[in-house]
Amino acid sequence: MKILVFGHSGQVATELRALDGDDIQIIALARADADLTDPAACAAAINGHAPDAVINAAAYTAVDKAESDAETAQIVNADAPAAMAQTCAARDIPFVSISTDYVFSGAGDMPWTTVDPTDPQGVYGRTKRDGEVVIVKTGGRYAVLRTSWVVSAHGNNFAKTMLRLGVEREALTIVADQIGGPTGAAEIARACITIAKTLVSEPEKSGIYHFSGAPDTNWADFARVIFDAANTPCAVTDIPSADYPTPAKRPLNSRLDCTATEAAFGISRPDWRQSLTHILTQLDFPKD
Repeated sequence: MKILVFGHSGQVATELRALDGDDIQIIALARADADLTDPAACAAAINGHAPDAVINAAAYTAVDKAESDAETAQIVNADAPAAMAQTCAARDIPFVSISTDYVFSGAGDMPWTTVDPTDPQGVYGRTKRDGEVVIVKTGGRYAVLRTSWVVSAHGNNFAKTMLRLGVEREALTIVADQIGGPTGAAEIARACITIAKTLVSEPEKSGIYHFSGAPDTNWADFARVIFDAANTPCAVTDIPSADYPTPAKRPLNSRLDCTATEAAFGISRPDWRQSLTHILTQLDFPKD
């Protein structure tokens, strides 16, 4: 099965490239191969490579920068996925696109279901929501996979930041009122492959799905687990989000109800503590 991946060096794209093997051929496109600010180029790449499925693992993910660069975020997060979805629908091949918990308001304390109304609070969430809407309207064989708090041994993410700061400082203040499920990029990549394969023979399973790690936690407690696993004696003090203002509002409630994903594809929520163990091994932690 030949799978075309938009994205090359991002966290999920890197893990997708690692899955290239005998039964799966992964073709990962860097910006030089298909610039997401040029939706027509994305469509042309799909037609040129003629894959069996397409996974969109690329996005404008600079949440704070998006607040002042809404036009680019809209093109990358909505217009480009629209072109991809339309091309895949015309070719009758599966299209899997990764989305985010930021499409929700972040209110309350119940896990968001796939049918809950969206209410993004910033440009990043709004543009990702717009991308979802057009993918659904396009039809075809598709899956929008919303996830949260992505971590891996690659790129920039919370786990790597904590590992760096933990050896530089004796104590940190970390937000404790944002709740969500840390999710390993490797687990997201495998989920995307499973979904794409399933949609080949079961197009009726097209839809919006959720996938996040378990158990739900907060950033401060997540940091404590990271420091403990890495044998890093860095103290953590809880603070509210109000004490750490950012240009873009972060959702307080990023819990995702993933039952529909398990029912449709047999994919259960991964234990993020196991994902963390694998990440630490890749990064050669704990240090002696």
